[in-house]
Amino acid sequence: MRTRICELLGIEHPVLQGGMAWVSTAELVAAVSEGGGLGIIGSGQAPPEWVREQVRKTKALTGKPFGVNVMLLSPHAEDIMQLLAEERVAVVTTGAGNPGKYLPLLHGAGIRVIPVVSSVALAKRLVRSGVDALIAEGMESGGHVGELTTMALVPQVVEAVEVPVIAAGGICDGRGMAAALMLGAEGVQIGTRFISAEECTVHPQVKEMIIKAKDRDTIVTGRPTGHPVRVLKNKLARQFMELEDSCAPAEEFERLGVGRLKLAMVDGDIAMGSVMAGQVSAMVRRVQPAREIINDVVTEAEKIIKNICSKVVV
Repeated sequence: MRTRICELLGIEHPVLQGGMAWVSTAELVAAVSEGGGLGIIGSGQAPPEWVREQVRKTKALTGKPFGVNVMLLSPHAEDIMQLLAEERVAVVTTGAGNPGKYLPLLHGAGIRVIPVVSSVALAKRLVRSGVDALIAEGMESGGHVGELTTMALVPQVVEAVEVPVIAAGGICDGRGMAAALMLGAEGVQIGTRFISAEECTVHPQVKEMIIKAKDRDTIVTGRPTGHPVRVLKNKLARQFMELEDSCAPAEEFERLGVGRLKLAMVDGDIAMGSVMAGQVSAMVRRVQPAREIINDVVTEAEKIIKNICSKVVV
């Protein structure tokens, strides 16, 4: 299964691993890239020295392409972009903003730039700025979300732009990949299922929580702040909802949220930590090696597409 994304990024399968803060460390990233996909380090709010350490550790583990996700709202964004240019990583994905001002620096270092978008208007604006591809992410995803579903967003973005589009949000198996390709996407980005990868270093209790999740076990919190986040339901999520119900000021949301992602993913506090995961948590069955996850997804997608083609009469 080859698409323009494979050629653009130099990868075997059009499968990207989401760049998740406190989740996508060198161990997982290298395993995904070794498995034929594109592993992506999640820089989150981390300082530049941590990002450089992760980049160099990943280089020591794999000679294949990998990327780094940069949240443009991070106070370290500018310094991180500079070091990524120095390290000449293969790909930079971005969220929460327009990476336009960094394109000359990154393209000058031979880096492909692929922003995450949640609307057609943003997609058009970023393509005009010169990005190489787009990740159209629906609200089914874990972490920060927009308002459109993947099913509605992806075909509209595909129609609006000429660069390759990668679908994200609500995708964890071959059925999701096949559907994304049918919508016009040329690849998929998977986050939640890779949290359950053997090589992922998150706390085991987080993996167990995802595997035990049911279909309605995620919730979107923080809408009044303008930065809604999808998480698995727990005590912290209930406290966020209580703040919303009482129309609490944004400062209270921010105070409650400080350090909660690390508390869950690293320390394993799945009651008072922020367990950012998507609606497909209920479809994640077990812990597997990253390579096996990629092979399962791609093989199933190929079978589904061939089966559809054999049954449809035009």
